[in-house]
Amino acid sequence: MPIRVQAGLPAKKILEDENIFVMDENRAITQDIRPLEIVIMNIMPLKEDTELQLLRSLSNTPLQVNVTFLTTGTYRGTHTKSSHLDQFYLTFEDIKDRNFDGMIMTGAPVELMEFEEVDYWPEFCEIMEWSKTHVTSTFHLCWAAQAAFHYHYGLKKYLLPEKRFGIYSHRVKNRRTPLVRGFDDVFYAPHSRHTEILKEDIEKIPGMVILAESEEAGVFLCMLEDGSQIFVLGHPEYDRLSLNNEYRRDIGKGLPIQVPLNYYPNDDPAEKPLLMWRAHASILYSNWLNYYVYQVTPYDITKVHHDGYNTTI
Repeated sequence: MPIRVQAGLPAKKILEDENIFVMDENRAITQDIRPLEIVIMNIMPLKEDTELQLLRSLSNTPLQVNVTFLTTGTYRGTHTKSSHLDQFYLTFEDIKDRNFDGMIMTGAPVELMEFEEVDYWPEFCEIMEWSKTHVTSTFHLCWAAQAAFHYHYGLKKYLLPEKRFGIYSHRVKNRRTPLVRGFDDVFYAPHSRHTEILKEDIEKIPGMVILAESEEAGVFLCMLEDGSQIFVLGHPEYDRLSLNNEYRRDIGKGLPIQVPLNYYPNDDPAEKPLLMWRAHASILYSNWLNYYVYQVTPYDITKVHHDGYNTTI
């Protein structure tokens, strides 16, 4: 799939080196096609790493995707250069009058705080509310999924006895749902979190369907029946070394951290981690773009709206 990004984005060169077709805006305007408009609310500290991971995840489909990166206007992170944010990111004030076919909201390392204690929580709530009327389908990752469950449905998060950290096996439920089309019965995905949302609370939400779960890690994937809201309680977008980098970061800070589960061969951090989840991650993002964005979004994007969500598969 041609991913359309700004010409100078650092991730563009890396993706091209991986033989992923990335198109800048100059070439895109020569194609007589209406690309999907996807906005990525990136609140991860290392934004460039997350940009690369998500653009790679969105690359396995023939659809043309125009990506807009969004950051918080009420909070300015310190892990990404201001020049990068100024050049490649917009804030909610810049896009609040626009409509989008799809939206991805990332996680953030703030889960040990209560939602209301997070500096940008009011702005995040405003964006979540806006997404209900300006986005065809919203894809929530990790902390953003927990935040959306809390904001939209009043669910609580619960502190885990220790960090859920590693590669976990999951079983597919509700196989007839297009979001998990092509999945094996058992698949792997990374988790890295200190808190969880309980399955019994998720099951109480009207129209919510659990699509994949793990005996060890709990619910991984669920969605509203109409596809307007997708919840992923893990990190399928992570690359090979993401957990390794987190592990070594925590070790360096003197934090209590176990070796990531099922990650290093022989549980030896000196060994190169095996990449066991990218195929299913690619299928997940491709199915989302195809069945819950492209197939249901209007050609005239100005007509994207939801009256209690009316998209169907």
